[in-house]
Formats: sequence, C-alpha cells, structure tokens
Amino acid sequence: MKRKILKWTFRFTVLIILLFGVLILTVLNPTLLYANRTVFENFTVYHNKPLDKDLKTRLDNARDIIKENQLFDSGLKFDICLNDGSLYPSLLEIFMGQAFALGFTSNKVAICGNANFQENYVERNGYKWNLTQLLAHEETHCLVYNKIGFWKSNPIANNPKWKWEGYPEYVSRRDQDQLNLVKNIKQLDEALELNKTQWGISFADSTVTSREYFNYRLLTQYCLDIKKMTFEEFLNDTTSEQTIKTQMRKWYKTRE
Repeated sequence: MKRKILKWTFRFTVLIILLFGVLILTVLNPTLLYANRTVFENFTVYHNKPLDKDLKTRLDNARDIIKENQLFDSGLKFDICLNDGSLYPSLLEIFMGQAFALGFTSNKVAICGNANFQENYVERNGYKWNLTQLLAHEETHCLVYNKIGFWKSNPIANNPKWKWEGYPEYVSRRDQDQLNLVKNIKQLDEALELNKTQWGISFADSTVTSREYFNYRLLTQYCLDIKKMTFEEFLNDTTSEQTIKTQMRKWYKTRE
C-alpha cells in the first residue's frame, strides 16, 4: 500500500511539473494561442482578427512616451498580445489577476480589456483607460524588468506596490493636465471630498485611472520630481509609503 501511494505521488508530481512546464512555454510563446503575427518595427503583434488601422499609431505614440525614460532601451522589442478571441489574455489573468492590460518579462504586453484603437481607450467594467498610456505603462514594467532582472522584479522581490505601479504611472501619464504635482494633489483631494468611495478618477480625455494608482503616481512624482531621486535611488529607498505621503503633504501645504 505504501509503495502504491509513493508511486501515485510520484506520478502526480511529474504531471504537475509537466503541466507547469507547458504553461510557462505557452506564456513565453504567445504564437501558440494566436492565428496571426504582424511585425511593426520593434513591435510584434499577436492577433486573431485583422488589425485595426489605428493600432500602429497607438504603438508609436506609446513608444514616444517611454523614449523619454532613463530606462529606455532602443534595442528592446515588444510582443503585443491582443484580446481579440485568443485565450492568451484570460490565461494570464488566472495567475496575474484581472487587469486592463498586463506587462511582464522584458518584452511582453497583453491587452486584457476591450480595446477601441480609433477612440484610444481600453474598456473594462464600464471604465475606460487611455490606450496609449496603458501601453506605455505596461511597457515600462518591461523596461524595469529589463533593467533590474528577474530576481529583483515583482512578484519575486516583493517591491512595494506603490513603487511598482507608481513608476509606470508616472512614466506613462505625460499629458499636459497630468504633469503639475500641485494640481494633481488638488484633483485627488477634490475627488475625495466629492465621493470618498469612488473607484476611479477622471482625466481631461474622459478616461480614468484608479484612485489607488493615482495616489501611487503622486508619491512617485514627488520622489522623482521634487526629491530628485534617480530610478535606482527611488526603488532602493527604504522610506515608508506613509512617511513619503507625510513629506509630500507638508511640501504641498507650502504651495497651495
């Protein structure tokens, strides 16, 4: 009996390892779950349906945003995986959680919501996220991974969420109505005063971000623009989120 248990335990373990291996292989090779692959310069787009004519414009605009970042690598090529009938985005969400889009490894971006390339947004649960900025956000995750490597990236390294998501938000939100930190803090305060429990906060183009991510971006903007931290200093700094928030609020009071 004991030998049978060991035998079945061994078989089960081998099966789990094989299934995990197949999963990793599939995640790293999206071509296995897509019918088509189209290359635009440094972008390889995986898709099932014909591509929208405005997609390339959105990709180029997102690239223009991240070009200004200190982590940008001109040789990096991105895999862009669309949500147009493939199981790939849903497979990722099983392990990474529901999202408008997901950026992982040094080059993979998957759009998980419903993209409208002409109107430049991704919709999910009734909310619209600016598509160009969403691509730039997820591509920044890839830039960070490319810079610091697997072991120092999340989820392995467990970097504070406010930094891990705040930095891509800081990089991607470069519209004129998003650049002034004093106005950004005031916008958050006014939104909280109006409705403390609302999930999102709106921008001039009628797209949104979550208030959680908006707050993360403010803290990141304070560290990088006001405290003049480099990316490495920002990521490695051990000051707590609450302390940074307190420092930012003190600074803000002198500029109201």
